[in-house]
Amino acid sequence: MARNRSHTRRKPRAYPRGVLNVVRSGGFGFVQTAEGEFYVSESAMNGAFDGDLVEVAPTSAKPVKHGKARARNEGSSADKPAARVVSVIERAHDVVIGRYEVVDPFGIVVPEDSRIPYDIFTMRSEHPDVPDGAMVRVRIVQFPTRKTACVGVVEEVIGMADEADVAVDLIVARHKLETEFSEGSLAEAAKACLDEEGALRAGYRDICERIAFTIDPVDAKDFDDAVSFELAADAADADRWPSCATCRLGVHIADVSHYVPWDSSIDLDARRRATSVYLVDRVIPMIPPALSDDLCSLRPNEVRRCMTADIFLDDEARMVGYDLYPALMKSKARLTYEQAQEVLDSACVDGLGGEAFSRSDSPELAQTPHLVAFGSCGTRFVKASPPSPDSFGNAISRECSGGNSLGEHLPGAADLLGVEGPLAREIAWRLAALSRVAKLRARARFAAGGLDFSTTEAKVRLDGEGRPVGVDIRRKTDATELIEEAMIFANEVVASHLESRKFPCMYRVHEQPALDALGGLIPVFQEFPWFNEELSARLAVGDARAMQVILAKSSGRPEGELVSSLLLRSMKRAVYSHENDGHYGLASDAYTHFTSPIRRYPDLVVHRMLKAQLAKRPERFGSEVAALPWMAEHSSDMERIADTAARESQEVKLVEYMQQFVGTTFSAIISGVATYGIYVRLDNTAEGLVRVRGLGSEYFAFDPVRHALVGTETGKAYRLGQRVAVTLIIADEEDAKLEFRLA
Repeated sequence: MARNRSHTRRKPRAYPRGVLNVVRSGGFGFVQTAEGEFYVSESAMNGAFDGDLVEVAPTSAKPVKHGKARARNEGSSADKPAARVVSVIERAHDVVIGRYEVVDPFGIVVPEDSRIPYDIFTMRSEHPDVPDGAMVRVRIVQFPTRKTACVGVVEEVIGMADEADVAVDLIVARHKLETEFSEGSLAEAAKACLDEEGALRAGYRDICERIAFTIDPVDAKDFDDAVSFELAADAADADRWPSCATCRLGVHIADVSHYVPWDSSIDLDARRRATSVYLVDRVIPMIPPALSDDLCSLRPNEVRRCMTADIFLDDEARMVGYDLYPALMKSKARLTYEQAQEVLDSACVDGLGGEAFSRSDSPELAQTPHLVAFGSCGTRFVKASPPSPDSFGNAISRECSGGNSLGEHLPGAADLLGVEGPLAREIAWRLAALSRVAKLRARARFAAGGLDFSTTEAKVRLDGEGRPVGVDIRRKTDATELIEEAMIFANEVVASHLESRKFPCMYRVHEQPALDALGGLIPVFQEFPWFNEELSARLAVGDARAMQVILAKSSGRPEGELVSSLLLRSMKRAVYSHENDGHYGLASDAYTHFTSPIRRYPDLVVHRMLKAQLAKRPERFGSEVAALPWMAEHSSDMERIADTAARESQEVKLVEYMQQFVGTTFSAIISGVATYGIYVRLDNTAEGLVRVRGLGSEYFAFDPVRHALVGTETGKAYRLGQRVAVTLIIADEEDAKLEFRLA
């Protein structure tokens, strides 16, 4: 008799879901799901790629022996339950970069990412001109299964594998960075013109007589910001100043919005890119070079449209008013940071109050605010005690009275700055004055709770053929601080101006660190005698001034690197938003990006908003205002992609440069700790791995609280921030990886 079948519909089986993370060495991977983490062998991936969202089914299989060892080396436990991929829910890759190999009748693409363990088959007849060994971009048209191969179509030949710049080309292709502008965009850029008379008729002010200048890296091509400085006694328009203003800081920004209206072809290209990308050997601009390198760039001795923020200061370098407007300006000189620093280091700038205006080393002593609330010109003041017995304005006035004599005693000023003698003297004293303003600005932010982490930036120097020949280390100097503080000041002024008028804006926001992340640092810091219960309580609630004290007390001590690294890692990333949530790191109630519209789309948006507000336009941009939320999110995403691509391009050339030093011993800082080893960073910022097996014959246990690997027999510990001597043993240019052993 036949068995009766139930007509009840069976509930479909639910499988755990997660993202497949394939180990870089290939052969296996892991999937983190709500039910836990699963080990997936190569044979159980079922055509899934690294990064794919997959469904997995647990199996009774165990990781094979070599899989256990490799899993341990990669930092994952070998006793994870095994699983197989049932299906791929969402693909992470539809385009793959790889090496093209001719195997008639096919062209086989071997992915350059070792985490993709599938070759991609293309038909040789479709692209007979692609040479063997070329690096190509291939679009996948059929993903692999247990029974079928991976099939694709070649979209672009990037270059030959042995070419010097192919490694950077691969980074560009991998991140899908746009390198070509649309025909419409190029046509619009070619038609753009300055039109000085039209600008003046439209209400632009003529400020070409001001002594304004740019300060940029020596290899900069686009100059989107210039600064100026005047004393009330010398200014031709001093009658328009607030009565208590003694000096004026001018920040002049390229007027890109005039040439890039909303929804134009240039705007659509720029909106997608959202940022220029600065790679080790090239710049991928956000707007066409005809604008970025020419018509918008504030090149010396050429009239340019700009948006100006004039910030009026009193005798104590506090803002007493501001003025925002479009203008025609002419930069008088193009300075490099090195030139400006030479002037600031020279004897001609002594006597301006010097250390009296520098930030106090003790956070507890730097509690006096020197920044007024933003408002209309001359209407809002904050009374505060001066930073020194000798006021800032009087110091400047004393040094510059009698025809601005400061700089007359600077030998070779004209040669240093590359300008004629009288102009060199004018620029020299202004550099000194601006540097003092910058120091007071930094002190004001510090007093308000702003954080300043010392960071080092490395730039690999290339020869004419793209080969690395050296590494330049860029650190913060008085010259870089001068520009940085002026730009921060202008950004705050514009953000507060638009917010106070309830006008749309794209803000730069930085959230407070997660309290649980800060709480996790307390057990580490409790090891140090200077960390007391009061600091612990203040750190636990995210008190920025407590972090200042912690950074100050640990500075110069053996644990200084550890403390700084952990605090920096606890910080959240700043993002763009159409809502103002403040900027925690800068201790700013309102902050935006206004000063780099040539290379950042949010700055271009802010310029449009500011112009509309100043012109008192009744409509508020309609579609542009409605697009602010997604444009902010997109700009934040593209900024992360650009930063990653820039970092990877530096790393690949840095590894190439380090190949000549295999076998050499270096002093290094432990920059990361994992179960499988320690990461070390050299003084030139090159970073690599010391595997756990190279630390010694004993077993080293990972202590996640102390951020250390600790020997179970000797108690020997290797922890974050510790300095060690290491020898370079591998410089793998293909994977851009360095490997060291303890010296």
